[in-house]
Amino acid sequence: MRVNGIDHINISGPIEKLEECIRFYTDVLGLSQGYRPPFSSRGFWLYAGDAPIIHLTEMDANGAPFGGPLNHVAFACEHFESVEARLRARDVPFTVDHVPMTSQVQIFLKDPAGVALELNFDDVTSTRGS
Repeated sequence: MRVNGIDHINISGPIEKLEECIRFYTDVLGLSQGYRPPFSSRGFWLYAGDAPIIHLTEMDANGAPFGGPLNHVAFACEHFESVEARLRARDVPFTVDHVPMTSQVQIFLKDPAGVALELNFDDVTSTRGS
């Protein structure tokens, strides 16, 4: 067996919070809402290109379907400067960190549901502080 990367993440919550998440992920990160098979639960799929990488599922009265916390999700990203500008323009709080001994830069932020996000950028030559 070989793992090639993240297939998707699932975020569960009340429908109102999921609608906030849709706006956040489409407006701030540039994902698009797309087709979701007709499961018995309510939910949404958000796409990066042709891949549905974020699944949003309405939480029922008993809580999340699989339970357990979600610490953070990491995404491989490009165009650090444009992402940084987009976050600043939308007043989204974030921090920037440099991975020691590499040219990788990371942006850390949270979505409206409180899920921590790590955006990784390779070969960034210069950055401003956040």
